[in-house]
Amino acid sequence: MAKWVYLFTEGNTSMKNLLGGKGANLAEMTNLGLPVPQGFTITTEACTQYYEDGRKINDEIMGQIMEHITKMEEITGKKFGDKENPLLVSVRSGARASMPGMMDTILNLGLNEEVVNVLATKSGNPRWAWDCYRRFIQMYSDVVMEVGKKYFEELIDKMKEEKGITQDVDLTAEDLKELANQFKAEYKEKIGEEFPTDPKEQLMGAIQAVFRSWDNPRANIYRRDNDIPYSWGTAVNVQMMAFGNMGETSGTGVAFTRNPATGEKKLMGEFLMNAQGEDVVAGVRTPQKIDQLKEVMPEVYNQFIEICNKLEDHYRDMQDMEFTIEDKKLYMLQTRNGKRTAKAALKIACDLVDEGMISEEKAVKMIDPRNLDTLLHPQFDTEAVKKATPIAKALAAAPGAACGKVVFTADDAKAWADRGEKVVLVRLETSPEDIEGMKASQGILTARGGMTSHAAVVARGMGTCCVSGCSEIIMDEENKVFKLAGKEYHEGDIISFDGSTGYIYDGAMPTVDATIVGELERIMAWADKYRKLKVRTNADTPADAKKARELGAEGIGLCRTEHMFFEGDRIDAFREMICSDTVEEREAALAKILPVQQGDFEALYEALEGNPVTIRFLDPPLHEFVPTDEEDIKKLADAQGKSVETIKAIIASLHEFNPMMGHRGCRLAVTYPEIAKMQTSAVIRAAINVKKAHPDWNIKPEIMIPLISDVKDYKFVKKVVVETADAEIKAAGSDMKYEVGTMIEIPRAALSADEIAEDAEFFCFGTNDLTQMTYGFSRDDAGKFLNAYYDTKIFESDPFAKLDQVGVGKLMEMSIKLGKSTRPDLHIGICGEHGGDPSSVEFCHKIGLDYVSCSPFRVPIARLAAAQAALK
Repeated sequence: MAKWVYLFTEGNTSMKNLLGGKGANLAEMTNLGLPVPQGFTITTEACTQYYEDGRKINDEIMGQIMEHITKMEEITGKKFGDKENPLLVSVRSGARASMPGMMDTILNLGLNEEVVNVLATKSGNPRWAWDCYRRFIQMYSDVVMEVGKKYFEELIDKMKEEKGITQDVDLTAEDLKELANQFKAEYKEKIGEEFPTDPKEQLMGAIQAVFRSWDNPRANIYRRDNDIPYSWGTAVNVQMMAFGNMGETSGTGVAFTRNPATGEKKLMGEFLMNAQGEDVVAGVRTPQKIDQLKEVMPEVYNQFIEICNKLEDHYRDMQDMEFTIEDKKLYMLQTRNGKRTAKAALKIACDLVDEGMISEEKAVKMIDPRNLDTLLHPQFDTEAVKKATPIAKALAAAPGAACGKVVFTADDAKAWADRGEKVVLVRLETSPEDIEGMKASQGILTARGGMTSHAAVVARGMGTCCVSGCSEIIMDEENKVFKLAGKEYHEGDIISFDGSTGYIYDGAMPTVDATIVGELERIMAWADKYRKLKVRTNADTPADAKKARELGAEGIGLCRTEHMFFEGDRIDAFREMICSDTVEEREAALAKILPVQQGDFEALYEALEGNPVTIRFLDPPLHEFVPTDEEDIKKLADAQGKSVETIKAIIASLHEFNPMMGHRGCRLAVTYPEIAKMQTSAVIRAAINVKKAHPDWNIKPEIMIPLISDVKDYKFVKKVVVETADAEIKAAGSDMKYEVGTMIEIPRAALSADEIAEDAEFFCFGTNDLTQMTYGFSRDDAGKFLNAYYDTKIFESDPFAKLDQVGVGKLMEMSIKLGKSTRPDLHIGICGEHGGDPSSVEFCHKIGLDYVSCSPFRVPIARLAAAQAALK
């Protein structure tokens, strides 16, 4: 028979997966001999079973719970519902990963009117007894029966008003008794039955409510944001109550062994006398600083300091603790590794190494790589965030905080920014031609698109905040207005949004600039010592490349050449090429672009100082480059000596029903080989020039042909590249070496990788397209249905943000195995957005990639994640 329930004396900290974080730590504190009110933990497996059994607690689990109630009664010497010595318990959730405030808690369970009278008489403190009862009715009604808290809070406020008082603590025993009766009447009105009096019935209701809270909306969102699988389930901890509300010799509090905001080695916390746990968190009364406990109860304070030191020494990490003082006796209710800011995490890790508490390896492993984002981008002031109410939430596509005046076009963004205005660009969706406006903006907000939409990818590369796919926006771009949360926003109105959380706020929110702390360099040096994976960057401009190098990138894994075509007036020449009738006309137009493209590549090679640079040839469909407004169409018509109608007809002919699977990637070079010739000449000439200027640098261009589906289309384009490159090298009298490889982004290419590797010298997985092609999802439209997939538990995370290791991952593994079977020295990387996601980096390490490539600001994240993967 499976064991579903454990006494605290039967567990330890290594049983976290089974007992949850809270249960395992309560057991560990019990083993350490600390003053812990005793109880038992119902396992995470019981929670999973509850859902498998159709949200019911089966007889076997029920039987074990009842057995453990008897054991708990024996340990405490108290009994449920007893007239002499009644047992009261708390019922708390506890998943294996900490989820503060996401799930539910019930205190004072086991009370009914008879028990309240017994407690009032025995304690000589009727006020305390009735206070416990009214709290219990309120919590049980809210958490178990889902009668909203507000109904009860209104009753409390009404009574305080009638009595002319402002604080709950000023209510008398009679007042609280009256309130308890009002609460029970409210319960009966809302539920249609009497408030339960049997403690065992109350307990089973509470346990089911905690299991149920694992699937509440806030817990589901928190899990998705923090990569916590739904399948883990939560444990339930049933623990004897310790009462902090028995009068001025009792209290409750929360403390951290170090400052969770700064990492300073100093006890930080708060407590309230004559209160229960939720009072501190709820902010009903203003708590006192933990240091003041020294004056109030010196003995308890000294004992608490001793326990803090013991726990930090034992866990070798900063602890977050909850405690209760019952009539001058201290009880520990919880300890866990405390949540902390990225700045604090780095300081604490370095300090613990310096104090001899942990090794460098442990320091590297204890920092969540995702938190580093907040160090590299501006953030909203934390106090302002606490006070603000978001008007909407969408996809947190690129981290940072943005606040500015709304503009609706890229041109306006640039014009307003040029005159010193701080702007945010709000669009239905962005396209490559918006690039200059995106650069000029504090942040980008789109109504459409997912985590790998154009806006998201480009914003991450530039380090600009982006929130995408806010489907609640009703957009009217033509009239420069949008509606959100019942309000109209016009050009010039101020909004704020957070690309780290996806929250959108009305009006201005104060921001705090990013500060890179010295500890980051130490942690990164340790990470680099242990990681095996190289980390490159996706960069299209010298500025991006320089920033990535500063953040530790060891090369460029993806340079998207198409972004360069939108700079200055080169777009005009490219549009001329698209609208040309003959090869000669196309070549003439491309000849105008060649020198500027060559200049771009020279600047990239200079920025990388001899580190590898992989340049992907033109990838997007041509319709993304053509003009959309009348003025630009007329300008192009004049340049081409064609009528406006002819140009419009050419533009219309470029329209595709499914452009992501249309005339793009290597198909452009198959149709127009002259594009590949021009780009090859630009790459090789740039490399030769930079090598001449820096003979000691190792410059070996890596030319990457995108979106191949067959060895034959790869060979066709490679032949054009090799013939052009060899001719350029010969003409320059150089001995320059170069490599030609391909992106693996179509399932057919992955399945025929052995054939492709006979000719390709390297592979790079373009996992944005590979995910799109494998699932058959349009990455720009998936936002319309992904929420339904999350709600129904079909998906737990966005496959465009976190690599699908089962399907897409299997294609990658097959591709590596097949490719290396024909070319053992094949070097392989990944350059989709997954290259900066920690769990995806770990998978890349596991399957033997040589490098990951990600946007510049995610380079530190990838370096740390790669080290953690190597240390696992």
